[in-house]
Amino acid sequence: MAEFAGYNMPISYTGINDEHAAVRNNVGIFDVSHMGEFILKGEGALDLIQRTTSNDASKLTDGKAQYSCFPNEQGGIVDDLLVYCLEQNKSYMLVVNASNMEKDWNWLQQHNTAGVEMHNISDKTGLLAVQGPLAVKAMQKLTDMDLVNLKYYTFVKGTFAGIDNVLVSATGYTGSGGVEIYYEEKEGEGQRLWDAIMEAGAEFGIKPCGLGCRDTLRLEMGFCLYGNDLDDQTSPIEAGLGWITKFTKDFTNRAALEAQKNNGVSRKLVGFEMIDKGIPRHHYVIKTADGETIGQVSSGTQSPSLSKAIGMGYVKTEHASIGSEIYVEVREKLLKAIVVKLPFYQAHE
Repeated sequence: MAEFAGYNMPISYTGINDEHAAVRNNVGIFDVSHMGEFILKGEGALDLIQRTTSNDASKLTDGKAQYSCFPNEQGGIVDDLLVYCLEQNKSYMLVVNASNMEKDWNWLQQHNTAGVEMHNISDKTGLLAVQGPLAVKAMQKLTDMDLVNLKYYTFVKGTFAGIDNVLVSATGYTGSGGVEIYYEEKEGEGQRLWDAIMEAGAEFGIKPCGLGCRDTLRLEMGFCLYGNDLDDQTSPIEAGLGWITKFTKDFTNRAALEAQKNNGVSRKLVGFEMIDKGIPRHHYVIKTADGETIGQVSSGTQSPSLSKAIGMGYVKTEHASIGSEIYVEVREKLLKAIVVKLPFYQAHE
């Protein structure tokens, strides 16, 4: 266990590699109830979301979700988040990172000039992520809702494991498929739900998973982690998140981000594989062969699926093309790496 964003969180149960393999091949369960959930309601709800997020939430209909971010005025990112459309134009749920909960809430309040009804339901909302190729098959045993045909980034609400008003969404940050299950935490309900999921998943080899393998799984997919790959100083364009930055509407700092998109950026987030032996870590310096500093590692690990060291980092744009050789400084030694196309891991159908 370790402290994370004010919560006592499991880093691992049976070992990171073991849990990682369970999610890639079978099914794993993560308790991610530390995430923040806000409800925005009323006439101006969509307008508030449109003005504060980079993606186009007007495209969302009931039962659909999207990945987005809150740009700040300085060209960076307040947070990345999920936007769930509960009732089009009327009611939305925003799911934000635990460490940014207060910052995000204040940011929304600051921009809430039309008196949109805002509810922070984080403390009473539990969230279990059941991930892996067998996750949906296992979870279908616990509900009449059709989970098998649930498309990526859509969700349903109903009774799950005998608990009413549960939201089940085809989302997750592992790249191995599965669902995320939101429920209202009443006395003992989280424990009951966890036990029911563990029982339903037993025949599929379900394993409880901690934050350790959550990190290795998302990194193999090239998914950004706030605080590592995204922060108040990194722009969505630099981070390769142009696909969630829609210039068809007006939003915070739109003009500056549009200029970046049109004129290019001086640095970019890249994925790289180590050629020399060594593991890249957050904040390690990236250099050229002759020792010129060209960037910094944002995330790195030994990939359990690929049995090689991988990382992501920001480098000067001229060194960002696929196949570029870069060098990571590890204990005063320059270790060779090569820029590769993301994701590192290709999921097998």
